[in-house]
Amino acid sequence: MSDSFGPMMPVQRGERRAESRPESEPAGDPIGVLVVDDHALFRRGLEIVLHDEEDIQVVGEAGDGAEAVEKAADLLPDIVLLDVRMPKRSGIEACAAIKEVAPSAKIIMLTMSDEEADLYDAIKAGATGYLLKEISTDEVSTAIRAVADGQSQISPSMAAKLLTEFKSMIQRTDDSKLVPAPRLTDRELEVLKLVATGMNNRDIARELFISENTVKNHVRNILEKLQLHSRMEAVVYAMREKILEIR
Repeated sequence: MSDSFGPMMPVQRGERRAESRPESEPAGDPIGVLVVDDHALFRRGLEIVLHDEEDIQVVGEAGDGAEAVEKAADLLPDIVLLDVRMPKRSGIEACAAIKEVAPSAKIIMLTMSDEEADLYDAIKAGATGYLLKEISTDEVSTAIRAVADGQSQISPSMAAKLLTEFKSMIQRTDDSKLVPAPRLTDRELEVLKLVATGMNNRDIARELFISENTVKNHVRNILEKLQLHSRMEAVVYAMREKILEIR
């Protein structure tokens, strides 16, 4: 695979299946990706790069936020690669709207914006990943697979900013009485703390000397107890409720 998004070869796209790919389907079923960016050359570069991945299929593209929502509703992609800065409708607005019309789609913000406000707004809008365009082409496909598998992905530099924002958010929170948070086990708290540092399931498993499947079970239990939908939401909740402390 090339290390850049430059031209390589024509892309031949197959027909999109009628419904989004359930996680229970065989591994051979490709991950359907919708590419959204207002720069046609960048979209083309991503298509070319992802075309070489047998388990990933670019099912469509869009050049602005409004078109992205329409395409997502029509194609029901598994993953949406979405820029923040776009005409007609911003990536943040499109993210929230896509979660309404295609709830099963997971959204990765792939952007030049390294502003904390955009990162935080993207998470609130339902994004599962936030990656800067400076990442390598290999990292794009790796992130797609990880998010499709239920993990969250965030560029390391942005993860540090996110944790700083969490800390500031806690400091701004008044001392009003909060509803008691569901009790997490000691092991679940350990897992959540490692999730908060940006670790993926494999790294957490190595750190705690447990299997990757056990980590997945702990994450699922955490989300069920907190009645949340993503790992990022769980970390935000834990920060706000002072379940975790970032020093």
